[in-house]
Amino acid sequence: MNERIANFQAVKSRGERIAVLTAYDYPTARLLDESGLDVLLVGDSLGMVVLGHPDTTFVTMDDMIHHTRAVARGTQRALIIADLPFGSAETPELALTNAKQLIEAGAHAVKIEGGASHAAHIALLAGAGVPVMAHIGMQPQRVRIEGGYRVKGKTEEQADALLADASAVEAAGAFGLLLELVVPAVAKAITESVKIPTIGIGSGTDCDGQVLVLHDVIGLFPWFKPKFATQRADVAAEIRRAATEFARALRG
Repeated sequence: MNERIANFQAVKSRGERIAVLTAYDYPTARLLDESGLDVLLVGDSLGMVVLGHPDTTFVTMDDMIHHTRAVARGTQRALIIADLPFGSAETPELALTNAKQLIEAGAHAVKIEGGASHAAHIALLAGAGVPVMAHIGMQPQRVRIEGGYRVKGKTEEQADALLADASAVEAAGAFGLLLELVVPAVAKAITESVKIPTIGIGSGTDCDGQVLVLHDVIGLFPWFKPKFATQRADVAAEIRRAATEFARALRG
């Protein structure tokens, strides 16, 4: 186990919180790394907030490799986790091939969507020395199949399935677990049931850490604002202001 992964896992035992934001390019990664973030996630959310696609299913391995390399150039301290994009992990063997490409691009670990259904994938990656974080609850790569983004764990059956997923991925060797749009009480139960750290997004405050899309935090994507994200800056307004001032000054 490498030092960054060991440090990440030790945070849970110390009762500390893990701060995670997405990063997709060199200057952003460098600024976030200098700000003391624990983890930078090169998320396939870049499909929407960087590339302008309607969802993450348009993101390719080439996209992820390109952006992972940029983030790696700007990061000295934080743990870098890169998403395995849609279609890149259809078999355990394909997942391993693609995960190795992300590691070669500069990621320290990869994230894969799926619970018990992807335990074999996680086991193969972990066995090959590739640190892998599992992602359960709402899985954005299934948005077309499910017809939207829906909160998970609302029924007893769903809650039991999520707890089983968490147990399965931990047993398979995942070093961490992301919980997206999970009912807070269920996310809390999962966090208490596993030894690996949990990172929540839209899943309440009882996970071991929280992740948000950077653009939602700094107001860089004003056309969509998730309810669970607190905007702490208005970068979009500043860009508009500065660009407008530039154009006015140039035109006299």
